[in-house]
Amino acid sequence: MRVKCIIVDDEPLAIEVIKSHLSKLESFEIVAACNNAMEAFQIINQQRVDLIFLDIQMPGMKGTDFLKNLINPPKVILTTAYREYALEGYELDVVDYLLKPISNERFIKAISKFLQTINSGTANQQSQAESLHEKYVYINVNKKVHKILLDDILYAESIKDYISINTISGKIVAKSTITAFESLLPPNDFMRIHRSFIVSLNKIKSFSAHAIEVGKTELPIGRNYQPQVFSKLKYTHL
Repeated sequence: MRVKCIIVDDEPLAIEVIKSHLSKLESFEIVAACNNAMEAFQIINQQRVDLIFLDIQMPGMKGTDFLKNLINPPKVILTTAYREYALEGYELDVVDYLLKPISNERFIKAISKFLQTINSGTANQQSQAESLHEKYVYINVNKKVHKILLDDILYAESIKDYISINTISGKIVAKSTITAFESLLPPNDFMRIHRSFIVSLNKIKSFSAHAIEVGKTELPIGRNYQPQVFSKLKYTHL
């Protein structure tokens, strides 16, 4: 199913930036770009909208006021040049809050949060149907967006300003912190075992007091991570 999006912003350049980011994602479709809240309201009432990229400071009605007046609103990612609106935005239960200018890397992180949100909602409502869908994250690599299936990930390793994602089919290296990548992963399926390593729980072959074996690779367990690692593995007798 394609994700239908609208962009609500009074700045033409801001609209073009979001359009450019979305153009790299095949499953996302822009159904409208609106200059004000009233125009967006008409679009939402005329057709299905799954995601709104909503600017806060707009003439006539602020984006947050517009959102407060919607009944059963679509998912929302706020976009603004003003950091001070962050708290108000999160109180409205938005997916994410993007500060302009919006980098492609930060945009992809917001999209991944959105996908995790709808996947979670589907699981709560239709657990059997959810199991039929592949779960994935988007990663920005050399100005291209790569789709990585979560089930293919073996482990991820932090290498200075980059992260190496080791999958069943090969290795993907992206410019990102390991903490940022960790935030994209479902905590029930992945675990941080070291300041430099994240592993897929389903891919653990064996473990000892100091290391975890994934495939043919042995990864160290950081001393500070041992309590939470063994708690998650439900093992206390090493």
